[in-house]
Amino acid sequence: MIRAAAGFALLACATLAGAAEIRPSRDYLSPELRAQQDDPSRHPGWLWVEEGEALWRRGARSCASCHGDIAGMRGVSARYPTVAADGALLNLEGRIERCRTEHQGEAAFGYESEPLLSLTAAIAQRSRGLPVSVATDGPAAAFLEEGRRLFGMRQGQLNLSCGQCHDDNAGRRLRGDVISNGLPTGYPAYRLEWNTLGSLHRRLRACSLGVRAEQFPLGSPEYLALELLLAARANGQPVEAPGLRR
Repeated sequence: MIRAAAGFALLACATLAGAAEIRPSRDYLSPELRAQQDDPSRHPGWLWVEEGEALWRRGARSCASCHGDIAGMRGVSARYPTVAADGALLNLEGRIERCRTEHQGEAAFGYESEPLLSLTAAIAQRSRGLPVSVATDGPAAAFLEEGRRLFGMRQGQLNLSCGQCHDDNAGRRLRGDVISNGLPTGYPAYRLEWNTLGSLHRRLRACSLGVRAEQFPLGSPEYLALELLLAARANGQPVEAPGLRR
């Protein structure tokens, strides 16, 4: 933890002329990781994609029984998070859970569960290469503003904001990693440090821990608002999910 704190402290002292240009997350990967992310035969995240495809078809009240072949999900994940008819902000995981409980009559899978990660990965993979296109106006505007506030707010004992890392210091190294613009385009992603697939909210909790700030629950309103802001920053950038990260 001392080494981590020292690394973040160096970031706090660093100054650049202005915010970095938003670039695709793959631009910040090493050539080796980029090649592995692009190769399903070498990308361990594809195990979750395959399981998600099987879950899509499984059971009398399967996803396929309503939505047809999973190929029809092309472009769907690029539009999330989005505001539902009842005014709630839903990410892709939240939409799957609603379908699960309201239309299939089953218990929710739960955040970070293997079934939910698998279905999310399988659906998100259908949008791979398509540009992110989340709505930011109308009912989404208030959520976006809250996400913007959280992104710019200094947090934790290290007194750092998201923007100080992912704008001011994008492209610099932190303990062997290259700091990206913090786009959500690769999630759910297989992270080598986790040795498994994980959601964006798991990564956000890790960021909160890194600056010694409060960690919100998975699926919390705070992380959902921040996810919308990050997706809005990624508008026009290609979906990479399932991503591969260090």
